[in-house]
Amino acid sequence: MAANMGALAESFGLRQGLKYRKPIKTALETVLRIDPAFLQGSADRALGRWYFKVPKLFGGSSREAEAHLRAALKYNPDSTLTHLFLAELLIDANRDAEARVELQKVIDAPFAPDWVPEDRELKAQAQRLLRTLR
Repeated sequence: MAANMGALAESFGLRQGLKYRKPIKTALETVLRIDPAFLQGSADRALGRWYFKVPKLFGGSSREAEAHLRAALKYNPDSTLTHLFLAELLIDANRDAEARVELQKVIDAPFAPDWVPEDRELKAQAQRLLRTLR
């Protein structure tokens, strides 16, 4: 449910998307209470993205985003999506050296058998981002 609302929120743009922020956060926090390991920490990963994407004025927080993304990596240390999200957060915080490490982890991670096409795209995205860093 949270993933679908998140996709809707992103497709509508920031102004319209903000109205979904509370139900998305509530749904993800519910998953964390029930089973933090669900889908290899996907609720922590999504909450990390939520805290990164939502403006600070409306509850966003780089510190919380990083904490949730790092928590998600406890359940799947090879998660290309989580490492990419963490790299984007670090780039935004001008922590390029750390971002470089995370992007390299995306590139070096083994392909997840059920997610090969997605992993291919994430690895290509990581390579593009890596080239933009100083």
